[in-house]
Amino acid sequence: MNTNTRKFPEGFLWGGAVAANQLEGAYQEDGKGLSTADVSPNGIMSPPDYSMENFNLYHDAIDFYHKYKEDIALFAEMGFKAFRFSISWTRLFPNGDEVEPNEKGLQFYDNMIDELLKYNIEPVLTISHYEMPLGLVKNYGGWKNRKLVEFYERLAKTIFTRFKDKVKYYMTFNEINVLLHAPFTGGGLEFENGQKNEHDIYQAAHHQFLASALAVKAGHEIIPGSQIGCMIASMVTYPYTSKPEDMFAALTQDRKTLFFSDVQSRGKYPTYMLNYFKDKDIHIEMADGDLELLQKHTVDYIGFSYYMSFVASTAPEHQDEKTAGNLFAGVKNPYLKASEWGWQIDPVGLRTVCNQLYDRYQKPLFIVENGLGAVDKVEEDGSIQDDYRIEYLDAHIREMKNAIGDGVEIMGYTSWGPIDLVSASTAELRKRYGFIYVDRDSEGKGTNKRYKKKSFNWYKDVISTNGEDF
Repeated sequence: MNTNTRKFPEGFLWGGAVAANQLEGAYQEDGKGLSTADVSPNGIMSPPDYSMENFNLYHDAIDFYHKYKEDIALFAEMGFKAFRFSISWTRLFPNGDEVEPNEKGLQFYDNMIDELLKYNIEPVLTISHYEMPLGLVKNYGGWKNRKLVEFYERLAKTIFTRFKDKVKYYMTFNEINVLLHAPFTGGGLEFENGQKNEHDIYQAAHHQFLASALAVKAGHEIIPGSQIGCMIASMVTYPYTSKPEDMFAALTQDRKTLFFSDVQSRGKYPTYMLNYFKDKDIHIEMADGDLELLQKHTVDYIGFSYYMSFVASTAPEHQDEKTAGNLFAGVKNPYLKASEWGWQIDPVGLRTVCNQLYDRYQKPLFIVENGLGAVDKVEEDGSIQDDYRIEYLDAHIREMKNAIGDGVEIMGYTSWGPIDLVSASTAELRKRYGFIYVDRDSEGKGTNKRYKKKSFNWYKDVISTNGEDF
């Protein structure tokens, strides 16, 4: 029995997290097809632009496709134990419905994973992260079409078979609950006049749940001992007052997110969601065996992002007091400060989320995104004094350690954007997250050279001591 309950476990997976579409670039190189990200020049919350005439920073990003060896060497210098990345679906299947994968795409990830393993960095692979083949949108209507389950299963099996001797940790969908807030990015869904259709959104969710379960099944069969998790965008919601109606409003808000982890972790649709479907006259089409598949092939761990918390209020006067956030806005919390982008900073909320998820599922947690987007200034001597980022991460890591002391089992922590990359929400580089500065701006100008920020050595010390100073 561990007598020091407030201690990061041996083998804790410290590292960083990225997404293919936000850093790779080379968007049409070596047979890669177009993805939803390639037609989203203004970020995930904006409608797609099929003209391809407007500048899209995702297209070149920070050119990780050609500079991955240099970047991974910097991650290794920080002492990374793990690196969470995603596969670009269109590098392997350019249109999404091909039978055979693109060998050049597979070879790129083979080479990249080999580079990680050279430095003893554990690869953590997200199968689908905020991009999907544009061909599946145009030809099939996105995830509302059940055919996509078949195409995704082929993608997953291709990945497992190719990397079975190299990669142990996987996640099926990044922030799967993004479907509710950015349905084009999350599911390739488009609606007339921009009016969201809840039936199509939840039908798409059902298909993604099936795809996730099939991936868990295939992964366990192809790679015995593999760990395959789900991944949600989490954010705890507080009641604005002790008014009972505010408390229930907060519970209802949290359930919109927890529904997605409930199905993938518990293997069944919760009663509160079935009641919601009935009230909204939503009828999910299911085939024989669907519910059994979900029940038998649940995820091994819960991956999640955490950036901020929200507040729920039933009072009309509070509805205009909104604050920005990851995927959607909420009522402003008067007790919290906010980032330059209006995301309220709440380290204690991370401890709360960890306890909430672990109490609910009793499965290991993996914090796979957490970080501060900010404008960084290069000083005359070339340094970047990002003490604000250190302060943010320091406070959140302390609360993560407190959660471990509470009895929560946490596998690892991969901060979001260890190197500056294109923001998903705004499609710009001005909003920086990294320990490594990339000399490139939101217009695509700059040398693309890499420079260490002050936070680089700070995080290096955190990892080398396994968080002992917290």
